[in-house]
Amino acid sequence: MARLPLANREAVPESQRAAFDEIVKVLGSVPRYGPGSVILHVPHAHQRLMGFNRFLRSESTLPKKLQELAMLVTARELDCQYIWNAHAASARASGVGDALVDAIRDRKDVPKLADDETAVVRFGQEFFRTHRVSRGTFQLAMEQLGQQGAIELGLFLGNYASLALLVNAFDVDLPPDRKEPLLPV
Repeated sequence: MARLPLANREAVPESQRAAFDEIVKVLGSVPRYGPGSVILHVPHAHQRLMGFNRFLRSESTLPKKLQELAMLVTARELDCQYIWNAHAASARASGVGDALVDAIRDRKDVPKLADDETAVVRFGQEFFRTHRVSRGTFQLAMEQLGQQGAIELGLFLGNYASLALLVNAFDVDLPPDRKEPLLPV
């Protein structure tokens, strides 16, 4: 059960009401699910964080497949049902194999992967599990993704970690039409 009521114009700071109105106009309604349902309570933060998210997803040098893989690794490592549900199908559609999606979901050994996929999975898992990235994994990311790609991978992981924090801490509901099975947690 969500811990916050739906955002409403009267509850946001008066100085942010114009931003609230603009966001709701673009979205068509106040979001009921996902990180946007939390962040909309602070419209200026919503504009910036969701703008950063749009920037990453539309302007990153990382292929969509690797972007989606980074989102799945983050969702699994942080036990974020919402992000998992929002991205597992799109990861598959972008070329992430079913066996890899299932292995990440079930915390099993991943199948043999392409080197760029290995770089994403190892980088994310190492960071979230140890709060560091080993020299070997860092080098693999640099070789496979290049400097900009490795930095963007870190930005994807950090961005989705912040979204997962909001969704998990504020106990955001999953949409009723979800297609993916829940993460085993």
